Amino acid sequence: MAADWRIFLELGSVTCLTRGDGPPIATAATLPYDGGFAWISTVLVTAAERRQGLARWLMRHCIEELLARKLVPVLDATPAGRTVYVGLGFNDCWPMHRLVGRTIRAPSAISNAVAVRALTADDWPQVIAYDTAVFGAERNALLRRLADRLPNAALVAERGGRIAGFLLGRDGRVMSQLGPLAADDDAVASALLAQAIAVTPAPLTVDVPDRHAGLHDWLATLGFTAERLLTRMVHGTHVAFDEGARLFAIAGPELG
Repeated sequence: MAADWRIFLELGSVTCLTRGDGPPIATAATLPYDGGFAWISTVLVTAAERRQGLARWLMRHCIEELLARKLVPVLDATPAGRTVYVGLGFNDCWPMHRLVGRTIRAPSAISNAVAVRALTADDWPQVIAYDTAVFGAERNALLRRLADRLPNAALVAERGGRIAGFLLGRDGRVMSQLGPLAADDDAVASALLAQAIAVTPAPLTVDVPDRHAGLHDWLATLGFTAERLLTRMVHGTHVAFDEGARLFAIAGPELG
């Protein structure tokens, strides 16, 4: 979507290849974060120009540019992409699956100990602090853009008088995506998703790390099915920047 490209153009950078003055034939985007790393994504090549090494050239270009800026390249790879990225110096950190709900059953009631409500302007300092601790970098500008993209899914959870998690999302051409989702535990994560699912039309997608098997199973009871394997990969190391215990869903493979 155009809104996704605006994120890269305003917060990161886009490399575009053309032949002469013709239309774009290949693209790649990078999105830097202040935690010392940057995302590489949206490596796209038109059908007529594939199998000519353009994607690999773009990847090498992005990697070299980020390393020159002393930023560690990170990405979320499909199985096909992973085989290429291993050869470029990326290592596996952890797997996740894209769960898609095309026909979704209404969630049952969640524990009353978790209070879910709409995110307000006053919540932003706490939400940014929470996300920074979980994601590994401050991304205030990105999160605020996502809150505007899917307002019904911009939620916070409170327990014991403090924020115990939050959820954002974004609209898409084919379906809406729920994430990032950061929460203290499965109960909080489920409560946030239940509220968003109740007010957001299907189809919906959520990219959930495999380590949160309980959330996978709960979403399966609502009609979500795993449609794609993704692997978080980091260049030159096996160590990710995120705090895995509280990261229940990513913003998307394009954004981290």
